[in-house]
Amino acid sequence: MICELCFHHCNLSEGQTGFCRARACRNGAIVPLNYGKITSLALDPIEKKPLRRFHPGSQILSVGSFGCNLRCPFCQNHEISMSGDGELEAAEVSPEALADKALELRPYDNIGVAYTYNEPLIGYEYVRDCAALVRERGMVNVLVTNGTIEEAPWRELLPLIDAANIDLKGFTQECYQRLGGDLETVKRSIVLAAERCHVEVTTLLIPDENDSEEEIRSLSQWLASIDQNIPLHLSRFFPRYRMMDRPPTPVERVYHLADVAREYLSFVYTGNC
Repeated sequence: MICELCFHHCNLSEGQTGFCRARACRNGAIVPLNYGKITSLALDPIEKKPLRRFHPGSQILSVGSFGCNLRCPFCQNHEISMSGDGELEAAEVSPEALADKALELRPYDNIGVAYTYNEPLIGYEYVRDCAALVRERGMVNVLVTNGTIEEAPWRELLPLIDAANIDLKGFTQECYQRLGGDLETVKRSIVLAAERCHVEVTTLLIPDENDSEEEIRSLSQWLASIDQNIPLHLSRFFPRYRMMDRPPTPVERVYHLADVAREYLSFVYTGNC
């Protein structure tokens, strides 16, 4: 069986698990192993997603599971994103229970559910089912995603999504190849999302990886060609996971690259500074 959710198109025999560690072949079908298995749950400020221009000042119920379809050596949540089924403690939470919890938290300024922490789209079916119920309850759905998804399932999901923060890890195919990803796939996801919902973009600036002025200029020009009002978040890197040997991004470098981006984009924010 071939999993058609993302460009990896994992070809799985019975019992095998895909590259993402969360989708597998069981009884002749591709199934999500992480459906309803929640490893992280918190009521967060919307700005933490980060979303700066979508319901500012509100809270959102944030939920995560396990697995990811990239292999970023700088992953901030590698404890869950690089784990598979049975490797972490997880709570079973049905879509109905999650939607009801979101509604229960409405008096605390909760506006809905954010699917985040690990890569939520590899748990596509759970996100889809939860998002429909959250929408029925008059609340919003937010995705924090790497954007590595094929076009057909992305188009199917987007009508249920109110806002997305999409990681743009860099702006060269060489950068994405090192992460096990594909730049053109992510660019397509950003373009399609910008047509259907509120979109903000985040780039983690890593010294000597993706922090050249030329790369940020190209990235910003491309975003502006879609809509110059798409907010861009440039975040400072701190040593994590398999990049403990790298120094943090100099604060002045982040500020300089933000100024470069502002030549093309109306809203540029710096993070972790």
